Amino acid sequence: MIRPIVHDPAALSIPADLATPADAQVVTDLLDTLAAHTDNCVGMAANMIGVNKQIIVVQLGPFAIAMINPKIIDQHGAYDTKEGCLSLPGERPTSRYHQITVKYKDQHFKPQQQRFNDFTAQIIQHELDHCAGKLI
Repeated sequence: MIRPIVHDPAALSIPADLATPADAQVVTDLLDTLAAHTDNCVGMAANMIGVNKQIIVVQLGPFAIAMINPKIIDQHGAYDTKEGCLSLPGERPTSRYHQITVKYKDQHFKPQQQRFNDFTAQIIQHELDHCAGKLI
């Protein structure tokens, strides 16, 4: 189900709780909502649709993947950039890493570990900031 986007900075600043298999519908809702916003959005966190759980979705070319309880376990190549957000107007400066390794559970709650680079890594870091209650 496509859910409305949260724009309230106070709500977006609350750190998210760990997700459980009981949150499977949130994954579906996030994927549906991302698909509805592909013209101006490449990733979303659950708090952007009003659910305070550690779930993100990321557009990887024609496919979107879900990451449940994601955690960066390695990072390399810091750089400064500017980012926008569907929940907030304008762009803001931030620091990111060119390469990250992430441990997470997939949409079926199976453990995964994967390395991501450049723009995909940047998207994931942005969404993980949402999970931590950090706004750019």
